[in-house]
Amino acid sequence: MKTIIFTDKAPAPIGPYNQAVLIGNTLYTSGQIALHPTTGELITSDIETETRQVMENMKAVLNAAGMDFEDVVKTTIFIMNMDDFARINSVYGSYLNEQTAPARETVQVARLPKNVNVEISMIAVK
Repeated sequence: MKTIIFTDKAPAPIGPYNQAVLIGNTLYTSGQIALHPTTGELITSDIETETRQVMENMKAVLNAAGMDFEDVVKTTIFIMNMDDFARINSVYGSYLNEQTAPARETVQVARLPKNVNVEISMIAVK
C-alpha cells in the first residue's frame, strides 16, 4: 500500500509529484532544493547555505514519515558544478553519522529546477 507523505515544514510540491511516498517500510523522497518552506524564497546566497536548506527540507520530509537520517540507505546528489563538491559534501556530511552513512552517488548536471546549484533525494528504510 502506498502512503503519501506531506509536511508543511518542507516546500510544497509544485507539480504532479509528492514530497515522499512510503511503501511498506521504505520511503522514497522527491528531490529537495533550497526553497524555504514558509516563504517560498530560494536560499542560494552561497553553496553551504543552499545545501543546509536542502538538508533541512529533507530532514522535515524524513521526520514527517517518522524517520531520520539514520534510516537513509541511499542518497542521490545532483550538482551544477563539481567544483562545489567539497563544500556540499561538508554540509551534507554534518547531518550524517560517518559510520552508518548511506550509499550515495553525486552527479554533475547541466541544469536543475529554478536554476539551483544542488538537489538531493533519498531512500530510507525503517
